[in-house]
Amino acid sequence: MTHPPSARDRFERLHTVLRDRICLLDYAPGTRLSEEALAAEFGVSRTPLRRVLGRLETEGLVQSVHGVGTFVTDVEIGELAQTYQLRLELAELAGRLSPQPPDAALMAEFRTLSDRARALTDAPDPRTFTQLNMDFFLARLRLTGNEPLREIAERLYVRTARIWMKSVFASRVDLREESEIFRREIEDILAALAIGDFHAASLIQRAHLSMSFERLKAGGRDGTAHP
Repeated sequence: MTHPPSARDRFERLHTVLRDRICLLDYAPGTRLSEEALAAEFGVSRTPLRRVLGRLETEGLVQSVHGVGTFVTDVEIGELAQTYQLRLELAELAGRLSPQPPDAALMAEFRTLSDRARALTDAPDPRTFTQLNMDFFLARLRLTGNEPLREIAERLYVRTARIWMKSVFASRVDLREESEIFRREIEDILAALAIGDFHAASLIQRAHLSMSFERLKAGGRDGTAHP
């Protein structure tokens, strides 16, 4: 017997949909989110919708202006250096704090992500890249059983996720090259997981995150695709 989704399930679904739309730039920075339109689209009252918007605001994705409305925030690489620094430390901690061995289903999911990454290198697309990056990040979170770490890591991730698509549209990164680097990262982490070396998997992820941040900064300084 299938039970109807709980209020918590509906909240999480609505939050995920709106978060993803913001991270994928479906809602561009500065967009005003209409409570009336969203409530009608999802068939909910404004009370749970406002709770979701409140959570998005704590994540830095929207800003509520009293008497005016709720707007999607902007994001710039120069403002997020400290966020990236903390993400680097959390990436390594994930391999040491309550490591959670992947079950067969999660390993199969990682292999599917690897296949998607190989396909991406043949036909780079900014939206596909960003969606794959998000899916890979969420899969990696399941490798730790430390709930506070997972919560903090996810909040920090969504604050930086939009930078990639903005950088692609501004021609600051070479998407084909980034797709190839991302493919190698997934395959390296998958190989580490296959032999049960969770610490190595976290160090690989930390190294790739550090290098990607340096490439983004370099692209922002000179306005070109890659140094």
